[in-house]
Amino acid sequence: MTACLRITGRAEAANFSVYHQLLNRARWNPRTLAARLLSIVVASLVPDGPVVIGMDDTIERRWGPRIAARGIYRDPVRSSHGHFVKASGLRWLSFIILCPVPWAKCVKALPVLTLLCPSERYDQKRGRKHKLLTDCARQGVLQLCRWLPGRDIIFVGDSSFAVHTLAAALASTNSIRSAAQPHFRDEGSFFDELLY
Repeated sequence: MTACLRITGRAEAANFSVYHQLLNRARWNPRTLAARLLSIVVASLVPDGPVVIGMDDTIERRWGPRIAARGIYRDPVRSSHGHFVKASGLRWLSFIILCPVPWAKCVKALPVLTLLCPSERYDQKRGRKHKLLTDCARQGVLQLCRWLPGRDIIFVGDSSFAVHTLAAALASTNSIRSAAQPHFRDEGSFFDELLY
């Protein structure tokens, strides 16, 4: 946020540190913020028809004594079928509204909800049952369905989300699709396949 304020020229203001203090010290409820962001994005960009929400996990490479939830995961960018590369960091699961932009002739991805998926070692140290990535996805999917009652929602993810427990959690009006199929390579055919 402060980087955005810098771009607008507010960095030269004498009271610029007040902006940072407000954002840094204020108590924020991320779930409430995500629900409001979702309602604004859907009302503005997807007012009717099905809402297409993408799911994807990413690894944030963070180090330090206070970064306790990090783990060691397979790096999907640097790994291949025959070569396994490990990466250490925090694993985040993002839910992204995929909306077509007619004047730009493309599909834009707007993140609305992000969940931290702690490592198994972190959960063991705290005496908690470890949740798999698909368990976190199930919680996020159910939360988004509660925030968008009465709307048809299509969840799209790669093959790591293609599990029966995740599909069984959805209501009959919602669905989950895998975007790993080869015919989804271009955005236009991807969206046409999903909606029609």
